[in-house]
Amino acid sequence: MNMKSQKYDVRLSVLAAGVAGVLASGLSPAAAQQQQIPQGWFKACSKQADVDICNVQNILTASNGQLVTGVSMIELKGKVNRKVFQVTVPSGRLIPPGIGLQVDNSKAQKLDYVICFPDRCVAEIALTDQLVGTFKKGTELTLTSVNFQNQQNPIKVSLAGFTGAFDGEPMKQSDLEDRQKKLQEFVSKNNQDFAKKLKEEQDKAKAAN
Repeated sequence: MNMKSQKYDVRLSVLAAGVAGVLASGLSPAAAQQQQIPQGWFKACSKQADVDICNVQNILTASNGQLVTGVSMIELKGKVNRKVFQVTVPSGRLIPPGIGLQVDNSKAQKLDYVICFPDRCVAEIALTDQLVGTFKKGTELTLTSVNFQNQQNPIKVSLAGFTGAFDGEPMKQSDLEDRQKKLQEFVSKNNQDFAKKLKEEQDKAKAAN
């Protein structure tokens, strides 16, 4: 394997780690309360070949389970050593502005997009001790992307619980699987309810005619 392809594989592995937790990450606060799914920051660790991957993340989703914003602090150790901070947002973003990262009232810094998929775009910067320290001292993140209508879309992410997740033990695999199962069940029920309401509206329309 040449150096170029190796760097490409590393980037893909980091991206995979950053977005892997989206479905296993939880729901909106109201839905979570109903489903009793843990919210906020959590750590998930895994092993891929000769690399240990730990990801401290916080994923915000809409009531239907769709991604709103995903925040990931990823550390790779072993054959590959790298630390990266990533933010994942839905597609339909303007690329040049990137994503603005602001902790409380500090000066915002820009994250450049590194890749876009059909359903999401990922931006990143290097994960430094200074950034981690800022998160530990802060109370809230503001992540601002710009949509295709050239409108800013700021999302607030609480930093409550970040330090405990970052310094603590990772979630057990069984807990992650349970969280993913509950989320899938929630999304499935929402889809069924939507289909039912749609059919009722169609039946009313037919009756009116």
